[in-house]
Amino acid sequence: MVKELNKKAKSILFADPHDLFKKEKELVNKPFYFPGNNGKAVILIHGWTSTPYEVRRLGEYLNEKGYTVFGPQLKGHGTVPKDLENIHWQDWIEDIRRTYQQAEGKFEKIYLGGTSIGSNLAIVFAEEKPEIAGLILMATPYWMKMERIGIFLARLVNKFKKYNKKFYPPTFGLSTTITRLISYQTYPIASALESFDLVQKSREKFSKITQPCLILQSSSDHLIAKESLEEIYRQINSQVKERKYIKRAYHTFISDIKNEHIFEDILDFLEKN
Repeated sequence: MVKELNKKAKSILFADPHDLFKKEKELVNKPFYFPGNNGKAVILIHGWTSTPYEVRRLGEYLNEKGYTVFGPQLKGHGTVPKDLENIHWQDWIEDIRRTYQQAEGKFEKIYLGGTSIGSNLAIVFAEEKPEIAGLILMATPYWMKMERIGIFLARLVNKFKKYNKKFYPPTFGLSTTITRLISYQTYPIASALESFDLVQKSREKFSKITQPCLILQSSSDHLIAKESLEEIYRQINSQVKERKYIKRAYHTFISDIKNEHIFEDILDFLEKN
């Protein structure tokens, strides 16, 4: 039995993300729940316009190490971009709250992890729930690049059209990245403004965070300001906090990354805290 688990864990750890994706396309827009056996749970939150599949492989790996893992799908996601209309970031907090209530009181420890906007949601929710045992913050915007100009232009353009198309620099976000394959490529501009609002709201919360934190950011991130990681590290009041830059990685790197050490670093953080 132990040999089988080790073999399965190794296959998840070193499996090519694209090969897995070809086999698991039907799971792209499905929330997941992986029951574990170590009495600890992790809730993983995907990013804006994406789906739970973004964090599924990480969830499988942590589950094979004994953790119960929840991967909720945020409201308005996993269907069509139109479903994001009239959705507010507070709706996504409610999605997390419902998932947390499923786990509350049933586990020795509950951890929260998120990528991109998912990690901003994790921060806002963790300030409300100080009993959360630890936070995994991946590609967390403290500031977006050219944030003020971006907000101004989004508000201006929103007066004339409802939708916009995502832009990718030539060197990032190739069409074959899983991040792009599983996410909306057009979006309601009003929803982008909701995300900006969430980023600003979460900035008020970082200094109130005392839980252990692992902060990960791509050194090549083209969406969030390079100083985001350092500012988050400085702002949070956790006695236990770790930071790490990921090289040669896309903004929301966790679904495409082939570097198994990232998964192991996350596991090590959970085991220590």
